[in-house]
Amino acid sequence: MIAKLKGVIDTVGLKDFILDVNGVGYEIFASSQTLRKIGGAGSEVTILIETHVREDHIHLYGFADALEKEWFQTLCRVQGVGTKVALAILSVASPKQLQLSIASGDKAVVKQADGVGPKLATRIVTELKDKVANMNFSLNDPVGISVNTNNDAGSTAPVDASDNDMIILQDAISALVNLGYPQSDVYNIVHKISSEAKANDEDVDLSKLIRDSLKKLSSV
Repeated sequence: MIAKLKGVIDTVGLKDFILDVNGVGYEIFASSQTLRKIGGAGSEVTILIETHVREDHIHLYGFADALEKEWFQTLCRVQGVGTKVALAILSVASPKQLQLSIASGDKAVVKQADGVGPKLATRIVTELKDKVANMNFSLNDPVGISVNTNNDAGSTAPVDASDNDMIILQDAISALVNLGYPQSDVYNIVHKISSEAKANDEDVDLSKLIRDSLKKLSSV
């Protein structure tokens, strides 16, 4: 099976892209978040691949990193979630956002994806909540996609504000869990405080997030 490909971007569509590998064009389906990271035509890309072989087709799915690929596989194991729905979910939420929202029982994030109704959203959160609660949040992004453009021999995609917020949430969760507080309580409270701050257009500050979370955890 194909696990990784390195080549030059030929064309990029809304849900897929063509990767030229030594003159052979591979159609690779990907989330919109991954498609934004790979660059445009002419960019040299190394990308992780999941190969699906069926009687009538062979499909390749590309991922920005190992964590996104793992989440794709995990989502596809949920009844009613196929490859299209899994990519749709990963298009509206990063793996880190999925971990936090599902761990806190928040269905709103997955409901944003095309093809996910209330019943399926409930099933996804119900089936994966315990699994996510036992996951260790990594503070470092796993190795995955690399992009070289014609104008920049070693460019990498910039980290956006949402990724910085996720890092802060992970740091807060890790610190509070290490203090001995139950993981499920920590996830719920940290996520709630962060959501309230964003609703009020306030920046998510790590030290304040930990202090506010400790106050609520002490009263649980």
